[in-house]
Amino acid sequence: MNQERHITQVAVPRPLRTLLSYTLSTEQQPAPGTRVLVPFGKQYAVGLVMSTATVATDAADNSFMLKAVETILDATPLADPHLLELLQWAARYYHHPVGEVIFSALPGALRKPKPLSSRLQKWLAAPPTCLAAEPNPDGNERLPNTLLLTDEQQQCLHSIQQWNQQTPRRPILLHGITGSGKTEIYLRLIEPLFTAGKQVLVIVPEIGLTPQLLLRFARFFGDTPMACLHSGLSDGERLKAWLQARSGAARLIIGTRSAIFTPAPHLAMIVIDEEHDASLKQQEGFRYHARDLAIKRAQMLDIPIVMGTATPSLEALYNAQTSRFHYVRLNQRPGTTRKPDLHIQDTRPFELQAGLTPHSLQAIRQTLARGEQAMVFLNRRGFAPTLFCPACGWHASCQHCSANLTWHARRNRLVCHHCGAEQATPLQCPVCKNPKLTTQGQGTERLELTLQTTFPAALVVRIDRDSTSRKGQLEDKLSTVRGNDPLILVGTQMLAKGHDFPNLTLVVILDIDQSLLSTDYRALERLGQLLVQVAGRAGRADKPGRVILQTSQPEHPLLHQLVGQGYTPFARQLLEDRKRWHFPPFGYQALIRASSTASMEKALQFLEHISQRLLTIDSATIQRLGPIPAPLEKRANRYRAQLLLSSQQRAALHAALHQLLQQATTLPGRSGVRWSIDIDPIEFS
Repeated sequence: MNQERHITQVAVPRPLRTLLSYTLSTEQQPAPGTRVLVPFGKQYAVGLVMSTATVATDAADNSFMLKAVETILDATPLADPHLLELLQWAARYYHHPVGEVIFSALPGALRKPKPLSSRLQKWLAAPPTCLAAEPNPDGNERLPNTLLLTDEQQQCLHSIQQWNQQTPRRPILLHGITGSGKTEIYLRLIEPLFTAGKQVLVIVPEIGLTPQLLLRFARFFGDTPMACLHSGLSDGERLKAWLQARSGAARLIIGTRSAIFTPAPHLAMIVIDEEHDASLKQQEGFRYHARDLAIKRAQMLDIPIVMGTATPSLEALYNAQTSRFHYVRLNQRPGTTRKPDLHIQDTRPFELQAGLTPHSLQAIRQTLARGEQAMVFLNRRGFAPTLFCPACGWHASCQHCSANLTWHARRNRLVCHHCGAEQATPLQCPVCKNPKLTTQGQGTERLELTLQTTFPAALVVRIDRDSTSRKGQLEDKLSTVRGNDPLILVGTQMLAKGHDFPNLTLVVILDIDQSLLSTDYRALERLGQLLVQVAGRAGRADKPGRVILQTSQPEHPLLHQLVGQGYTPFARQLLEDRKRWHFPPFGYQALIRASSTASMEKALQFLEHISQRLLTIDSATIQRLGPIPAPLEKRANRYRAQLLLSSQQRAALHAALHQLLQQATTLPGRSGVRWSIDIDPIEFS
C-alpha cells in the first residue's frame, strides 16, 4: 500500500557537493529559505531548506529510511527564492560545496541553532542606521545639494539613465579619472529609486572606504534608512543590518564583498565602486568574485548595475570594447582641480634614507613649508622585512612558512605576515651569538620613525593594518588628515583609493620594482592601477598635486607609457600582450591548489594524478601548467603546490572540472592532502 511522504532537500554547512534529504511530518511546512535543525551523523546541524516535495512510497519498503527534520527554527524564510537561486548558481560556477556557499551568505548569528528571539524582533523594529555613519551637522534632515554637475557629468548621467531604460540591460562601466566625481553620478542615479521605495546595493572593496562613502550618502539622502555590512561589525550589528535589509526597511545597503549575498526584496540597482580592486575576490574557502556575482545577480533580476573605477580591470575594458558592457568616461576633475604631475625618480645614484631619495625628502620639506600635506606610500607593513646577522648571514625566518619574519619595532616582535606566528626579537644571533643584529629593507613602521626623526616638528600619521586594528582608529586617523593641518601621511594600499584629502599635494611612491620585474602576468596591471589610484590622492582641491615614483628601473617602457600617456593606453598594451598568450580575458583559467603537512612531493604527486585524470577527460581544449610548487612553498606548516588549467572555451573547462569532481573519491594519493579549485584566479601565491 502506497503512502505519501513529505521530503525536503536541505543544505548543511559541510564540504558536501549535494543536498541532503529528510522527511517532514504533516504538521511541518517549512518554505525554502527556512532554517531547520537536522540530524547529521551522531550530531545535529543547522540546515537551510532548499525545496520540499511530496512523494508516494510503499509502506513496506524499508529501503526508504530517511531521517526526519528535528526542529524548524524560523517562522518565515530568511532567504528568498532569488537569493537561493543565485547561491546555487555560484556553487555550480565556482565548483564549491553548496552548503558552504549558502551558509557563507548568512551572518554568523544565523548559523547557530537558535530561533530569532522576540527581543531581537523588537530590536529590529527600530529604524535602520549605519553604525559607522556620522550625523548630519544640521540634524537628520537632508542637506541641500549645492554641488552642481559639470556638463561632462550631466552627459554621463544622461547616458546611463538612457541605458537603464533599455532591454535587455547591459552592465555599465563608468570610467572616471580620480577626482572626477563618480560618487555624484551614483547619488543622482539612486535618488529616484529611493523616492519610489526601492533598495540599492553598493559594494566597496575596502572597509576603510565605508565611513567616508556612508557620510557622503548620509549628507545627500538625509534620514534615508541605511544598512552597512563589513568585517568590522560585531555579530549583533551584522545581524541587525542583514535582517533590516531583508525586511526592506533599509533602503541603502552598503558593504564589502560579502554584502553581495544580502537579501533585498525591493532591489532596483547595484553599484560596484572600484570594480578593479582585487579585494573583491575572496581568497580563502569559497573563492567568489563579488563583482562577477553582482553582474549575475543584476542579470537575474533584470536591474541596472553600474561599475565605477579610475583604473578599469582588463576584463572590464575588454567587455566594453566588445560591447558586452556600456562604457562612459569622465575625463575631467570638477572646478579648478587638475591631474597631478608625475615624475619618475631614478634611485640608483643616491644613498637612500629608509628608502627615500634626497630629492623626495626635499620635496616633503617644501610641501610642509607651504602648510600642505605629503603622503609616502609603501605597500609593506612593519619596521623591516628582514632581521639578519651581518657576521654569519643568519636571518629570521618563519618556522611554519617559507618566508622571512618581519620585525615590528614598536612591539619588539618578529611577525609572519603569512601565518600570523609571532616570537620575541632575539638579543643575539642564535647561530654565532653576535649581539649586533641589523635589518634589511623597510616597512611603514621604519618609514614612520625615519620621517619623525627627519622632520621633528611635523606630525606623522601612519595608516596600515597594524595601526588601525582597533575599532575607531581608522576613522580617527582619517579625521586628523582631513583637518588640513600640514602633516606627513604614511600608509599602505588602504590609502590607495577613494579617500579625499583636500590639503594633500605631494605623493611619494616607494619600491615599485618588484612589480615591474614580477613573473606574475597580472603584476603590471595591478601596479598600473595602484600607481594611478595613489597618485589620485594628490591635488584634490584647488592646489596643484605632484607625484614622485621612485624606481631603479626608470627606463621601463610600460612605466613610461603609463606616466606619459595615461592608464588607458597602458591597459590596451597589456591587453595585446594577454591576447598573444590567450590569457584572461582572452581565455579562461582555474587554479587547483593542493597542500600537505607531510612533504612537497606528496602535494605534487596528488596534482599529477589530477593532471593525468584531466588528460583522459579533455586532452584537446585544456592546457595544463604544472604541477609546480606555489610561490610561497610552505605556509602554516603545509607544503603547497598548484596546477594551472587554461582553455579558450569556458564551457569545456567547467565541464572537465565537473567530471573531475565526480571522480574525486577515486583519485589516488588523496590521504593527508587538502585541495581546492579557484575559478578565475587572480592570485598565484
